[in-house]
Amino acid sequence: MAHFIDPKLCTACGACADECPVEAISAGDVYVIDPDVCTDCGACVDVCPTEAISEQ
Repeated sequence: MAHFIDPKLCTACGACADECPVEAISAGDVYVIDPDVCTDCGACVDVCPTEAISEQ
């Protein structure tokens, strides 16, 4: 099961993208996780300051 970034909580700080070992997170007004690339490691969850990332 891949992780999901809640667009209402994401501040586009970039912490999650910097932490992702497989580059599954794309930048934008809010960040988005590609479920086909995500390995469900959870590294992004640990670094998100707004707790915007959860399992889908």
